[in-house]
Amino acid sequence: MKKTCCLMLAALVSMAYGAEVRKPNFLFVLADDQSPFDLKIYDPKSPLDTPNLDRIAASGLVFDGAYHMGSWSGAVCMPSRHMIMSGRTVWNIPNAKAKGVNGWSRDCPSDIVEQTMGAIFNRAGYDTMRTCKKGNSYQAANDQFTVCHDATKRGGDAESGSAWHGNRVLEYLETREKSGDDDPFLIYYGFSHPHDPRNGTPDLLRKYGATNHKDKKTHPVLNPERPAPKLQVNYLPSHPFHHGHLNLRDEEKVSGVWTNRDEATIRNELGREYACSEYMDIQIGKVLDKLEAMGELDNTYVIYTADHGISIGRHGLTGKQNLYQQTWRVPYLVMGPTVKKGVHVEGNIYLLDTLRTLLDLAGIEVPEATEGKSFKPVLEGECDQVREVMYGVYCGGTKPGIRCVKKGDWKLIKYDVLDGKVRKTQLFNLAENPNELLLEHHDPSVIALTGNTPKPNQKNLADDPEYATKRKELEALLLAEQKRLNDPYRLWDQPKD
Repeated sequence: MKKTCCLMLAALVSMAYGAEVRKPNFLFVLADDQSPFDLKIYDPKSPLDTPNLDRIAASGLVFDGAYHMGSWSGAVCMPSRHMIMSGRTVWNIPNAKAKGVNGWSRDCPSDIVEQTMGAIFNRAGYDTMRTCKKGNSYQAANDQFTVCHDATKRGGDAESGSAWHGNRVLEYLETREKSGDDDPFLIYYGFSHPHDPRNGTPDLLRKYGATNHKDKKTHPVLNPERPAPKLQVNYLPSHPFHHGHLNLRDEEKVSGVWTNRDEATIRNELGREYACSEYMDIQIGKVLDKLEAMGELDNTYVIYTADHGISIGRHGLTGKQNLYQQTWRVPYLVMGPTVKKGVHVEGNIYLLDTLRTLLDLAGIEVPEATEGKSFKPVLEGECDQVREVMYGVYCGGTKPGIRCVKKGDWKLIKYDVLDGKVRKTQLFNLAENPNELLLEHHDPSVIALTGNTPKPNQKNLADDPEYATKRKELEALLLAEQKRLNDPYRLWDQPKD
């Protein structure tokens, strides 16, 4: 009997050591132009319904402090997607540009394409697939995915809209299922929406009281029986000063908005944004259901985020070429086998941290070229954030442009644009003023539109003597981050290296 037990134990040990541990799968979902505050997950007052994103959030972890590092191009999505693919910082990605700066060069390995997401996972034995929009991306890195179905789909039906991307993923999963393919997979599931033109499906446009307005000479007519979304609390009819990018497409040429900032135009455009976003959510749900039916969902890390945020009326802006929270921050949700469930954390992560984190979760060696930090310890509840200081840049227009820095509750934004004609500093305590309200938001005419009466201290504090020390502290932090991150420009009140 004793001998039999020993043999059985030996067999079990042999089986345990011989059994191969299943590698996790990854479903990386990327929206194009979405503010975190569009979602109920971040703003409970939002009318946008996204039950499948809510499912991810409830089953996983929500980052309240996820950011894209910024852009030196008006096409903000281009450097953002380079950073996601390469895990490198904004001034050290392959096509980083610093117009008019002598002696500066980006620090980027010549073989960086071989160290991007698809290439690394291919070498590690993963099946890789992607679908996303075309253009303003990192094509050489996109080409590393074994299966690739990219097309720009911003229409209001299944063939011309978000369902097209979803169907490519469903077809890929069905092919795997039929062939018995049990290799681990990485799926890059990108959408072309809710980027403009925000052509929603008829039923969802009706739900959100919107129309695909095309007439530049008129304003949309709101339907009181199906009210469009209310204006955001930080809506303004115009920004207090020029943002610094002349003839900027997103501020002047978006179909349905153009240069209009009136209530009807902004509310209608918000309705279009929400219609497109809910349609995306429906497609995400279909993929989650398919993974569950295949028995793969429990072994799959699902990540949902966006390449950057968007304004659509907030602060009198409509684009993403600014550094207010609605555009600098991104939604970031993660669920998976080892992820804490149903919690919000600050995180202080950048989109560029994604690659290192996926590699860490997969147990894949991280290339030296990867500059991001792994937030796996945050996902598994070991800590709440991976860094203390956050840096942001926008200089796709006039130089040196806009910079920001954040530490704790405090955030500083500086503008040096239009050849020195606009030089401004903003200081916000985000705990007390999360919407970055300005003095203009206190105007009775604005309050009448938003229904929000700001508190006295909800304004720009940069010129308040009480906060002079805090301003200096953050200005020093900003300069330190600029130097650390190879930022080639200096602002008017900074020392020239």
